Amino acid sequence: MKNVKTVELRKLSDEELKKELEEAREGLLKLRFQKVVDEMNDTSVIRKTRRKIARIKTLLHERVTST
Repeated sequence: MKNVKTVELRKLSDEELKKELEEAREGLLKLRFQKVVDEMNDTSVIRKTRRKIARIKTLLHERVTST
């Protein structure tokens, strides 16, 4: 999963952000399963994915409250 910067996320529309959020959530679920089955070498990916989800949710919330 690609790590995306906040500046790049701000350029996306609301629909694109929602799509990114859904993909990140699905990716996080898969990563958690891999961790349980011991197929994961780099566990920091889980943390990065959680932070990406938080960034996207923050941007969506900013847009809702600013209107």
